[in-house]
Amino acid sequence: MSVVVPVYQGERTLPALVTELAAMTAGQLTPGGRPYRVEEVVLVHDHGPDASAAVIRELEGQHDVVRGVWLSRNYGQHPATLAGMASSGGEWIVTLDEDGQHDPADMGTMLDVALDEQASVVYGKALNPPPHGWFRNTSSKGAKWVLAKLLGSRDSQSYQSYRLLLGEIGRSAAAYVGSGVYLDIAIGWIAGNVAQAPVTLRSEGERTSGYRVRTLLSHFWRMVLSSGTKGLRLVSGLGALAAVGGVLLALYFFIARLAGHGASEPGWTSLMVVFLVGIGFTLFFLGIIAEYIGVSVNMAMGKPAYLIVSDPGNGPLSRTGRQPRA
Repeated sequence: MSVVVPVYQGERTLPALVTELAAMTAGQLTPGGRPYRVEEVVLVHDHGPDASAAVIRELEGQHDVVRGVWLSRNYGQHPATLAGMASSGGEWIVTLDEDGQHDPADMGTMLDVALDEQASVVYGKALNPPPHGWFRNTSSKGAKWVLAKLLGSRDSQSYQSYRLLLGEIGRSAAAYVGSGVYLDIAIGWIAGNVAQAPVTLRSEGERTSGYRVRTLLSHFWRMVLSSGTKGLRLVSGLGALAAVGGVLLALYFFIARLAGHGASEPGWTSLMVVFLVGIGFTLFFLGIIAEYIGVSVNMAMGKPAYLIVSDPGNGPLSRTGRQPRA
């Protein structure tokens, strides 16, 4: 297994996580009696606000299996995960968070499920409520429900950052996924069977979550845009409903006028209602279409999802010393 960890604020939590993973390099047995071992731990530095870079370098020196991957700037969790998968070499890839909430001991259970169900992707299914608070948990469930019911994404309710997938699936996805594409939807384009395995989530450790409301909304919006043209079909359906509603509204005002209950200014009420509703729907729909066009333009222009560079601590940017002039 190659274990990929996107790192944004891992200064306090990475050492304990790597210690757990390093103990699994000698070989383990799954609950079903199958042998496996952790071959490498890929830590992807995503330019967070703490001293994660120094911790990654220190862990590289302490453990032969640890390898740092350095991005040119902050790209976000999903691009960082893609960069780690592209840099991995294991038959299986496991992705987990840096904060320690994912228990590495559950990797054996996930492998058993993958082999028993012949699944190329296995997501962790939490047996306990995620340690994020009711607002984030409820929002996450609601977003996945919307994606599944309205946009037809059948596996969206399984999505989790704790996942096990075939190495060739993960590396292939990392090779073609463009900027702005939601990682799990892209994996679903090429994955075979997708399954879930029971896992237990732990507390996030001594760090604050890097997710804010704006970040969560951005994740949801990328899920919608990555789901294909179903969003545009939904827009067409809403437009048709708006048109029918306009006809019914006009009929109501016509009957009310005949019955002598019309407004004191004939036509003003119906004109304003139709105008406001029509303009609102038009702007909303144009905004959605513009988002799709924006994603297409970014991909056509070659905007990368991520860029791997050398360790800045060993490169030209590290040479800050001055030599005295002759």
